[in-house]
Amino acid sequence: MKPSAFDYRRPEQLDEAIDLLGELGPDAKVLAGGQSLLPLLSMRLAAPKHLLDINRIAQLDFVSCGADGVRVGALARHAALERDAGARAVQPLLSAALAMVAHPTIRNRGTTVGSIVHADPAAEMPAVLCLLGGSITAMSTNGQRIICASEFFLGPLESALWESELAVEAFFPALPPQSGTAFAEISRRHGDYAVCGVAGLVTLDDDLRISVARAGYLSVSATPLVLDLTDAVSGRTFDGDLSAAGGLASAAVDPEPDIHATADYRRHLVGVLTNRVIVGAAHRAAREITGNGATQALPMPGAQP
Repeated sequence: MKPSAFDYRRPEQLDEAIDLLGELGPDAKVLAGGQSLLPLLSMRLAAPKHLLDINRIAQLDFVSCGADGVRVGALARHAALERDAGARAVQPLLSAALAMVAHPTIRNRGTTVGSIVHADPAAEMPAVLCLLGGSITAMSTNGQRIICASEFFLGPLESALWESELAVEAFFPALPPQSGTAFAEISRRHGDYAVCGVAGLVTLDDDLRISVARAGYLSVSATPLVLDLTDAVSGRTFDGDLSAAGGLASAAVDPEPDIHATADYRRHLVGVLTNRVIVGAAHRAAREITGNGATQALPMPGAQP
């Protein structure tokens, strides 16, 4: 199929784009990478009267790293963020999760902010943003608004972004001290949306015992889900039995069945992948603390079951 007819606008300045959004109203859609929007247009699941192409607004194409975290502009491509050495050092979960996003062709064109704004509960980056406690910066003719990740996702393909707002930046907080992260997902075919995906973050104390364990989930709920698993593994050594985390997570989720997986299978994957990422994140945290010392010989858990 082909998209229905629309009016095409291509502003070159951010102020111009914001003014146009305010003028065109709810019948306008923003085009950045287009990897989510164009299929919807082609299948006529979306039929906007106006298409606002922001690809000429050079000031939105950036990845900025600081001690507090990583800021990603609305035109920064997945591939650019995945390859950015500074971003990998400040928050390594980004490159780990981005490597699982679709295929290289999609990552070369698709934007991280666009993926987040699309608010697909099966996408990787919304879950990562929620786990890390990040935020989205939006701008409109009324000014700037910073929206916390915990308040941004309202439902499948539904965000808290106002119709007159342009999402200009995503912020991912830096990895906390003495912490590690890991990411794992299962899909029917490489590059497909995940049947289940889990991002994990673990913080250790000075004795290499777990003080914080959290995980973010995709494809198991209507919006990205974050679970605090600390009670299940608190005080255990990084190389001890951490399987209670998976049990707690499995009991906490209530996934829906679909053509790809039953609810029971998704619940099983939640447990398996939770254990995998919590162990992996704990090992990475230990390596951060000890350098290449005591944990050098310990195997890193794999990414596939």
